[in-house]
Amino acid sequence: MRFWDASAVVPLCVQEPDSARVREILVEDASMVVWWGTRTECVSALMRRTREGGMTRAGERAARRVLLALANAWMEMQPNETLRSVAERLLAVHPLRTADALQLAAALLWCRQIPAGQDFVTFDQRLRDASYREGFTVLPDTS
Repeated sequence: MRFWDASAVVPLCVQEPDSARVREILVEDASMVVWWGTRTECVSALMRRTREGGMTRAGERAARRVLLALANAWMEMQPNETLRSVAERLLAVHPLRTADALQLAAALLWCRQIPAGQDFVTFDQRLRDASYREGFTVLPDTS
């Protein structure tokens, strides 16, 4: 089981340069854990592409079908007071945006705040850095 950020979920839904890499990661372990807001973040990314002309309406509908299939299979970490408190601590120690702090807090709660040996899948550089500093193995390996 791996924790997935929206930046790594979107390439599963649409063809991007990183799509093959994240599909390989998913094939290795199909059990996905995400933050409660991940599906909405992914829809936002798909709608932005459609509005900006980078994706057709048919492509957007196909991508949303893939997203829905993923969402029906993944485990979601729900928002709660503990998650909020952990996110606020993360904002104090890492240069993260709110959604990224909530994502990382959800990942920390998922692993019971013992991230050693746990994977965090993301392409967002700030989130990659903070996840690494918190002790996660960050995928994909970009070295």
